[in-house]
Amino acid sequence: MERIAIFPGSFDPFTIGHASIVERGLPLFDKIVIGVGINESKRSLYSVAERVEAIRRLYVDEPRIRVVSYNDLTIDLARRENARFILRGLRSVKDFEYERDIANMNERLSGIETVLLFTEPHYSSISSSVVRELIAFGKDVEEFLPHPKKVEE
Repeated sequence: MERIAIFPGSFDPFTIGHASIVERGLPLFDKIVIGVGINESKRSLYSVAERVEAIRRLYVDEPRIRVVSYNDLTIDLARRENARFILRGLRSVKDFEYERDIANMNERLSGIETVLLFTEPHYSSISSSVVRELIAFGKDVEEFLPHPKKVEE
């Protein structure tokens, strides 16, 4: 049976911290589905279509990664994708308590396990909300965003 994980988030924008979790998750799973959640109550910097397309471009050469959008529960997306796991990253103790509660509820409702990876220390201060704020103030955020790997010619 294929080991498929959902990596859910709003990814507004998708940061180098998110990319690190995906790359570190690849050896653990046969496939990772990056689920870009639609949350109408959140004010977004980029449209869902822009976020999905940007992430797809990053992983265009990685057949084990698929990028989709969704507007229901993550466990519903997981069921549609035949995923038995949810992949999440942890930056802090504050993240842990929130993720633990959600993981427990997801497991209780669906039997889907959550796999938590600790963020690499040098990425722990990077979050989409901080990057969005920097963008709003006109700051250069290129160092916080992943870029497609250049293919050597």
